[in-house]
Amino acid sequence: MNNKSTILVTGLSGLVGSRFQQLYDDTYEMVNLDLTSGVDITNPETVEAAFAAHPDASAVIHLAAFTDLNKAYEQRDDKEGVCYKVNVLGSDIIAKAAAKHQIYMVHISTDYVFDGEKSEAYTEEDTPHPIEWYGQTKLWADEAVEAAGTKHVTLRLAFPYQARPSRPDMVAKIINGLETDSLYPMFTDHIITPTFVDDVVTVFDYCVKNRPQGLYHMVGSSSHSDYEIASMVRDVFGYETEVKKGSLAAYIESSKRPYQKNMKISNQKLVSEFGITMSDFVTGLKQIKQQL
Repeated sequence: MNNKSTILVTGLSGLVGSRFQQLYDDTYEMVNLDLTSGVDITNPETVEAAFAAHPDASAVIHLAAFTDLNKAYEQRDDKEGVCYKVNVLGSDIIAKAAAKHQIYMVHISTDYVFDGEKSEAYTEEDTPHPIEWYGQTKLWADEAVEAAGTKHVTLRLAFPYQARPSRPDMVAKIINGLETDSLYPMFTDHIITPTFVDDVVTVFDYCVKNRPQGLYHMVGSSSHSDYEIASMVRDVFGYETEVKKGSLAAYIESSKRPYQKNMKISNQKLVSEFGITMSDFVTGLKQIKQQL
């Protein structure tokens, strides 16, 4: 007897989706909506067919996105580019299908909607001001989901990491650099908010079951410079490799695309309203070390 509830997921094979499936496969019947299952999220007909084929679905989690920041920047202002089509048109199409079929939607956004100029942590009350194409397309995606009128929650995610990512994430790249002594100098003047993926998928489960609405920052509980992050990885995993200091300010002078300097993001609204603990970076790293 299968008592699992059905949920639709775009990007199920990605970094976050694959971990959700690993941890909650016994809880949900997950239907993957992507090209491998014949669904092009930028094509309304294939999306409609997928939704219609699963009338028992209780929710859709929209993870699929074009996230390559450099390639996105190369496509800036191009609404025919794959970044715009996947992030904006795809989100619009998924949200409209969810509205038509009256399916609750969990929409994944990003901290890149902010410009990184604020000195304190960003909250949900802060006005977005993206400074590059990826962030701009994701903000338009958020607006499209809102306009579609389906019952939904928007979760902003920042720098996800996990034990065995389907492709190298931030922590995996640092570990590789420490192991091979090839780690490039790490910025001391660039602050980010890393997020442990196992906490993220706990939030997904909560949202599907409790159906909150609104905007939440689904991020880790501590923010650090790139240099601090690499140093923490070195210390937790017991490497002796030197972590060299670098400067974002100097790097920006030769960089083609703009960079946000301070991406401290507050998760207090989510933590207090959902009652879910989001790990600080060292806690997340220690869990990864145990899992490995």
